[in-house]
Amino acid sequence: MDVSIVIINYNTFSLTSDCIRSLKRETRGLNYELILVDNASTETDSWLFLQAFPDIKLIKSPVNGGFAHANNLGIAQAAGKYILLLNSDTLLTEDSISRSVEFCKTLPDAGVLGCRMVYPDGEIQYTARRFRGIGWELLDLFRFIPYMMPYHRRSRLMLGKYFRHDETVQCDWLNGAFFLFEKELLGLLPGKKLDERFFMYGEDQLWCEQIRALGRRNYFFAGTTIIHIGGGSTDPQRRLALRKIMIRNELAIMRARKGTGIYYLVFWIIYCGKEYTRNAIKWLVLKTTGRLLR
Repeated sequence: MDVSIVIINYNTFSLTSDCIRSLKRETRGLNYELILVDNASTETDSWLFLQAFPDIKLIKSPVNGGFAHANNLGIAQAAGKYILLLNSDTLLTEDSISRSVEFCKTLPDAGVLGCRMVYPDGEIQYTARRFRGIGWELLDLFRFIPYMMPYHRRSRLMLGKYFRHDETVQCDWLNGAFFLFEKELLGLLPGKKLDERFFMYGEDQLWCEQIRALGRRNYFFAGTTIIHIGGGSTDPQRRLALRKIMIRNELAIMRARKGTGIYYLVFWIIYCGKEYTRNAIKWLVLKTTGRLLR
């Protein structure tokens, strides 16, 4: 078995079905299995997935234990050499999985591999990231400074929104919507599974850091593109409220990386000041226009 594809469904029957159909339509020349974990959905009976897609493995979790927990349930049933965690709100428009697996095979030091993602309107998503730090936050706060640098230097230093996502690069961490890695890596991680300390948000960054600590390198692969709708199971107001959880988890990751000394304190001041101000602006725009800024 080349790859086990794990998809988590939580009250997104239509989105998840579209994702599976696109996967089946576009994926060729690859021996794969599809494992669908239903995270205690109440929207509809998850057995309907088996009626539509009888060849999938369906796992019904009795409780919603969070994103990481559900993925571990799926991985426990996986037989593939590679594991692909694929969000239910993604759509394949080309053979992205086969291309990514083949590229991963050329990388002897590969940790996690992610691919290029766009919103349905074609706008790029900033999926290749650097870990946050005081230096990164200050450059982002005074962003005229990085924009005075040559593009190549700026993009490699900052990644994220400073990078056009048009070439393959090493990065610190990647968006978990398309998250490819060798299954054998799990045996080297704490607990021999994906870390479940976060219920939602920040898991991808945490896992990437743990895999990098094993001496592996994480890669953004620009050789294929998928559509990632984003927030498919969450309404705009709740998505904005959940940003507070993202901030809390980001701080937890920083404490794990740097401890709770003066570095963490300075980072906390800069980062929280930026993000809570940004949240306030997003709330104001949402209330006045009904539109959530990305």
